[in-house]
Amino acid sequence: MGRKKVKDLPLFHELMKPLIKALIALGGSGSIEELNEKVFEITKLTNEQLIIPHGDDGRTEIEYRLAWARTYLKGYGLLENSSRGVWSLTKSNFNPDTIDSDEVRRVYRGMAKTKKKNKEEIKDETETEDWGEILENWKEVLLNRLFNISPSSFERLSQRILRESGFIQVEVTGKTGDGGIDGKGIVRISGFLSFHVIFQCKRYRGSVTPSQIRDFRGAMQGRADKGLFITTGTFTREAIKEATRDGAPAIDLIDGELLCEKLKELKLGVETEFVEKVNVKEDWFNNL
Repeated sequence: MGRKKVKDLPLFHELMKPLIKALIALGGSGSIEELNEKVFEITKLTNEQLIIPHGDDGRTEIEYRLAWARTYLKGYGLLENSSRGVWSLTKSNFNPDTIDSDEVRRVYRGMAKTKKKNKEEIKDETETEDWGEILENWKEVLLNRLFNISPSSFERLSQRILRESGFIQVEVTGKTGDGGIDGKGIVRISGFLSFHVIFQCKRYRGSVTPSQIRDFRGAMQGRADKGLFITTGTFTREAIKEATRDGAPAIDLIDGELLCEKLKELKLGVETEFVEKVNVKEDWFNNL
C-alpha cells in the first residue's frame, strides 16, 4: 500500500537536522515526547500539520516520520537510545549543519540489505508503510495479546504492575458511573512519604483524548494525591498537555510502549533470553 502524500509536511530525511538540533537544545538527550515537541518548535509546524493522522493506530504522520528519522540516525551511529526510551547523541560536539541525509540513508540501507540478504530487498521508505523496521516485534505481539484479554484481566494486570512497582494496598474498584476510576493504591517513598493514587486502565488501539483526561481528573478530585492513566494505546499531544496543565492535579501517563517496557522490566508475561558468546583470546596463550 503506497504512502499517502501530505502537502508541505517534511519528509523523514528532512527532519534529521531539526532532530539533531532538538537534541542539542535539550542538552544532548531527551525522551521521544521532549524531542518531538522541540522539533515542532524548531520547524514551526502548524497545529493542522501536527494532527494529521498516519493511520488507525493513534500516531500522527509527523510522529511516524520522526520515528524513521531516529531509526536511520541510530543506524548511522549518530543517535542511541536506552532501555528507558531516552535518546541521546553519540557525538556531543556534532554540527547538525554538516549532516548529509543522503549519506545516512545510503549507509542505513546498506545495513538493512545485509541483514535481509536472504529476503526481499528493502523497499524505499517513501513507498511503504512497513512499521516493522521501527517497532520491535515483541511489543506488537505483546500489545495484541493484551487486546485479547478481558477488561477485568487487564485491570488485574494493572494491579499486579503497581504492586510489583512498590505500591501497597492496591485495589481494583472499577464500577460503572465512577468516572473511569478502576482502582486505587498507595505509593510510599523512602519509607516516609506516602501518596494515595487513583488509576484508570484502558485497552485502546487509538489515542486517549484530553476530554478523557479531564473526566478522570474530575473523578479523582478530592479522593487522591495523584492520578495514573494506563493504556495500551497512545495519548494525543493535547492529552499530554492536559495531564500536566498548570494549576490542575498532575496525572501520570503510561502508554502502550512504556507499558510493554514495564512488563519486560518486571518479567510479567515477558521473558528475556541472553545468548552466551565465548571468545578464545589467542594472545593470552601467547604470553604463557
